[in-house]
Amino acid sequence: MLKVGIIGCGTIGSRIAAHIDRKLKGRAKVTVLSDVDDNKAKGLSAALKSRPRIASIPALISSVDLVVEAASAKVSGDIAKRAVKAGKDVMVMSTGGLLKSYKALFGLAEKKRSHVYLPSGAISGLDGLKGAKLSGIKKVTLTTRKPPEGFRGAPYVVKHNIDLGKIRSDKVLFEGNAFKAMEGFPANINVAATLSLCGIGPEKTRVKIIASPSIKRNIHEIEAEGAFGRLTARTENVPSPGNPKTSYMAVLSAMATLDGILGKVKIGT
Repeated sequence: MLKVGIIGCGTIGSRIAAHIDRKLKGRAKVTVLSDVDDNKAKGLSAALKSRPRIASIPALISSVDLVVEAASAKVSGDIAKRAVKAGKDVMVMSTGGLLKSYKALFGLAEKKRSHVYLPSGAISGLDGLKGAKLSGIKKVTLTTRKPPEGFRGAPYVVKHNIDLGKIRSDKVLFEGNAFKAMEGFPANINVAATLSLCGIGPEKTRVKIIASPSIKRNIHEIEAEGAFGRLTARTENVPSPGNPKTSYMAVLSAMATLDGILGKVKIGT
């Protein structure tokens, strides 16, 4: 029985917990929850058959086999480091928080023989990219389109005083590498972090962010070129039930990752 601890009891953490509680019974169990808002953690615990206890992050990490981070990019890097340092496996949803120290984290995971799982989130095409990487990738570009209001409060938008309400046609808000994209749009572009860590790194991965008033879905397009040929992948995301700021695919990819961890049959790269 895999003992799972979930840090962050919002939409993603709650859906992951419910999936384990209902679909993975007998193979995995949510035993501990942690959240900056105790009421959220208590509410989720009451909704689960396993009735996990509420604990601090250090106490959670010390008592489980798998740590699931579903909090925010502000804390995900520290949580992942603590988990791996303790010799535990960790699944990270807020991948943007790993960019500044991912090499040290991955090196520590090798040393501790811990597993770091990064679900594909709101994008597709990572399986092909992993295979392509073995032959050498020359270029990876991510183009993200969202309705203007989806960028409300982003540091880049605030810094450049961009009036989102006045955008009437497609407007390119940003072009640069994944590092800069995460700095300017930390709550919007975890996909750029995941893509860069899977491919050629955050320094070389190019990102274009477009505010598009004509769409109602978040659209992510990936283009990669190398010795393998050319890869393109497009994902149009609908909002997650219960939280329009979270893509439904991000939640589903986390569930599928857990299924893969526990399963005996692996399909795809």
